[in-house]
Amino acid sequence: MSGQPIYKRILLKLSGEALMGDQGYGIDPATITRIAQEVNGVHHLGVEVAIVVGGGNIFRGLALSAKGMDRASADYMGMLATVLNAIALQDALENQKAFTRVMSAIEMQEVAEPFIRRRAIRHLEKGRIVIFAAGTGNPFFTTDSAAALRALEIRADAILKATKVDGIYTADPTKDSTATMFETLTYLEVIQRDLQVMDTSAISLCREQGLPIHVFNLNAPGNIARVICGERVGTVVKPDTRVESKGLSGA
Repeated sequence: MSGQPIYKRILLKLSGEALMGDQGYGIDPATITRIAQEVNGVHHLGVEVAIVVGGGNIFRGLALSAKGMDRASADYMGMLATVLNAIALQDALENQKAFTRVMSAIEMQEVAEPFIRRRAIRHLEKGRIVIFAAGTGNPFFTTDSAAALRALEIRADAILKATKVDGIYTADPTKDSTATMFETLTYLEVIQRDLQVMDTSAISLCREQGLPIHVFNLNAPGNIARVICGERVGTVVKPDTRVESKGLSGA
């Protein structure tokens, strides 16, 4: 690994399931400690780190919505689950002597700061790791959309989407042994192929602003640092300069 980061400021998107480890529910202390160690290590390279964490390990709003619960109510409950994960991640990071701030899109002064864009940027500039909780604060939007939105608001150089597989495949590699992994894709290819990387709203936001998305396996130790230092790890979603030129995207 070359020791020079290619990005100054990144947004790391963690699913709630990433915190479960081998458990079927909740937060695995060993897993969250390992993630905190890796994030802190990257931070020590001089990279400004923001994190958006999901809540699927605690509550799945879409699943309950499908079973008859009001979608808005289910989504708000899911947002609260992300706050629980954010506080747990903050605790794990602070055990690594990292300075952190949790910023919530739903106001809850006792446990988190309200999300204010300029304050978030200032925290990053001061060397604090910022964890964004409660999604966008609105129902009907996923934490993928929240990750894309927050990344653009803080002017991140890239989104790092940590998953359980090595990258983006032609099919689900756990179900199809012939599935092959892409090294690079354009945003348009992701949408046209209906690849379940992030939801379409998130991909469209990134496409409009040319924000690269790195999809990689979180379970391989050191992968976060490898991606940030420019190694070929996982799949990169980025603009096709021949097709998605600035002139075209601005049309």
